[in-house]
Amino acid sequence: MRRLSSTQPDFAERLGELIGFDPAQDPTVEGTVAGICDDVRRRGDVALLEYTRRFDAIDAASIAELELPQASLAAALAAIEAPEREALEQAAARVRSYHERQLLSSWEIEEPDGTVLGQRVTALERVGLYVPGGKAAYPSSVLMNAIPARVAGVGELIMTVPTPRGERNPLVLAAARIAGVDRVFAIGGAQAVAALAYGTQSIPRVDKIVGPGNAYVAAAKRRVFGAVGIDMIAGPSEILVICDGSTDPDWIAMDMFAQAEHDELAQALLLCPDARYIERVAASIERLIETMPRKDVIAASLARRGALVRVRDLTEACDIANRIAPEHLELSVADPDRWLERIRHAGAVFLGSYSSEALGDYCAGPNHVLPTSGTARYSSPLGVYDFQKRSSLIKISRSGAQKLGPLAATLARGEGLAAHARSAEYRLDAPAARGQGRSGGSGR
Repeated sequence: MRRLSSTQPDFAERLGELIGFDPAQDPTVEGTVAGICDDVRRRGDVALLEYTRRFDAIDAASIAELELPQASLAAALAAIEAPEREALEQAAARVRSYHERQLLSSWEIEEPDGTVLGQRVTALERVGLYVPGGKAAYPSSVLMNAIPARVAGVGELIMTVPTPRGERNPLVLAAARIAGVDRVFAIGGAQAVAALAYGTQSIPRVDKIVGPGNAYVAAAKRRVFGAVGIDMIAGPSEILVICDGSTDPDWIAMDMFAQAEHDELAQALLLCPDARYIERVAASIERLIETMPRKDVIAASLARRGALVRVRDLTEACDIANRIAPEHLELSVADPDRWLERIRHAGAVFLGSYSSEALGDYCAGPNHVLPTSGTARYSSPLGVYDFQKRSSLIKISRSGAQKLGPLAATLARGEGLAAHARSAEYRLDAPAARGQGRSGGSGR
C-alpha cells in the first residue's frame, strides 16, 4: 500500500493520479447494451424472455411466470431468521424516519395586487428499482431506494432483480416486502433497464430508474436517460478517513477494508499528521487482512487505489478532502464538529471515532446511495426529493398584468421576440377576464 506525504514536491500530481478514475466506456459493453435496449424497445416481452433464457438460464413462457407475487415476498419475510427480520425492520424504520424530514411542501405567496405565485410539489407516478440478484444481492439497497420513494408518495414501485438459474435471495425479497414494493419481476441486466424505461406488453414504463448494477446496467441507464430519469451513474465506492491518531488503529484499518472489499477499484485513503500513527495503521492492515474472507479483493484495492497520507495538520487534511470530494468521509478526530466547518464537499460525513461508515451503509438512517468520483462537489445523496417534482404556479391578477406587461414587452423586444411582447401587451388596460373583478383581486 503506497505512502504519500503532502510535503513531497510532486504530491499534488501524485494525488491526482491516485484519485483519478477513468470512466471511459467499454465499446464492447456499450455496443452490447445498445443492441439489447433497442431489441427490448422493438420486441418487448419476447426479447425479455429470450435474454432471460440466455443470461439467467430461466426458460419462461411468459413474463407472468417471472413476476413474483406478493405472497412470495411475504413468504420470504416469514421464512428468514428472526434476527435478520428484526434487523431489516429496524433499519427500515430508521431510514423511513430520517427521510420523512426531507419531504418538500407546496407553497404560495399572494402579492398586494392579488397576483399569486407558488410552487406545487408532486410525487413521481411510477419508479423502477433495479436490484442486483443471485450471490451479489443487497437487501440494504432495496430499503435505501424504495423507502424514500414511498415517503415521497410515489404511486407505484416496480422492482427488477435477476434470479440466475432461479436463485432467489430471500433477504432481498423480504426487504421488498418491508419497503412496500408493489411488483417484482425476476429479470435483470440491461434488458430489465430497457423494459422499465420503454415499457413492454407486461411491464409498465416508469418515470425514473434507481438502484445499483454492473457495467451493463450502468451503460443501459446511461443510454435510456432522457426517455426516463435515473438516479446517477455511480463509480467505484470510496472512503477518506481523516484521523488525528486518537482512534484505535484496528478500527481505521477495518473501516478501510469495509470499502476495499467492494471490488478491486474501490478506494480507501487515510490522511493523518502523525507519522507514527500511520505506521500503526499499516501494521493493523498487514495483520488483519489475513482474517478477511475477501482478502484478495481488499489487497488488490488497497494496492491499486489505496494510500496512507501524512499531512502537515488537520487543516491541510480538510483542504485535501475538499479537493477529493469523497463519497464517504470519516472525521475520526477528537473534536469532529470543529473540523466539520471546514468540509465543503462530501457525500456523507461520519463524525467521531464511533461513527463507522458501515453503520451508514445499513441502519443509521441517511441514504447510502451517494455521489462518487468527486461528484459530491455538485450532487447529493439519494433522497425523497429525487422522487418529487416541482411545478411553478403563476396566477397574475389584472392589476399585476399592468405592472408586469411593460417589463416583459421591453425584455421580449430586446430579444427580438415580437409575439412575446404583444402577448404581454394585449393584457394592458384590457377588460376584466371572466372570474376576475376589475379590482384585480384573485378571489382569495
